[in-house]
Amino acid sequence: MNRPTDVGRLPRPPLALVGRTGPERGPAPPPRPESAPVRPDRGTAGAVAPPTRRGTTPPGAARPEAGGSDLERLAGELRERTADLQRLKAEFDNYRRRVHRDRLAVGQIAVGNVLARLLPVLDAIAEAAGQGQLTEGFRHVADLLETELASLGLTSFGTAGEPFDPTVHEALVYTPPERAGSTAGSAARAAAGERAVCADVLRPGFRVGDRLLRPAQVAVAGEQPGARGARLP
Repeated sequence: MNRPTDVGRLPRPPLALVGRTGPERGPAPPPRPESAPVRPDRGTAGAVAPPTRRGTTPPGAARPEAGGSDLERLAGELRERTADLQRLKAEFDNYRRRVHRDRLAVGQIAVGNVLARLLPVLDAIAEAAGQGQLTEGFRHVADLLETELASLGLTSFGTAGEPFDPTVHEALVYTPPERAGSTAGSAARAAAGERAVCADVLRPGFRVGDRLLRPAQVAVAGEQPGARGARLP
């Protein structure tokens, strides 16, 4: 019989010899060389660094000096900014008070200008009242006008017998001391031989707040206050 040919067949793997110690395939690989154990130096023997946390400096290590200088610099900048802020706040408070004061002053000036234009009206009302020419209806209107002007701060001054003050009084008539005793007015008789006083008020004065709108026109009796620098007619 003819044997089949080996054409088209795969090669068979080599047979393994099975013994007592297990299968063996070819020669055994050479043994690996053993590395020598690392021996610590005498200076570092037993000195093992303890584990450290992230962001911390191990004990014994020198801390960088740059961190301290940065803190001092930041603290100095904080003090400067705080001083600047306090200075700006003080300046703003002063500015706010100054603006408020200026607004009040402007308002008082405006009110004073309007009231000064109404003084001739008050003089006409007073003259008509002195002559008995005020009717009942017009008298009521005049009273309302005077009340409203007083609510705006308008006040009148000037009474007979008060000391003469050249800053608020305008002397139109002067009676010497030797003639003051023979004058019919009681204020003039009381002023005989004394300092100058207002013997009579010819026209009242007006002021609004501390602002003088018009001095009071008066008749002066008594000693002329030459030492005070007042010149009387």
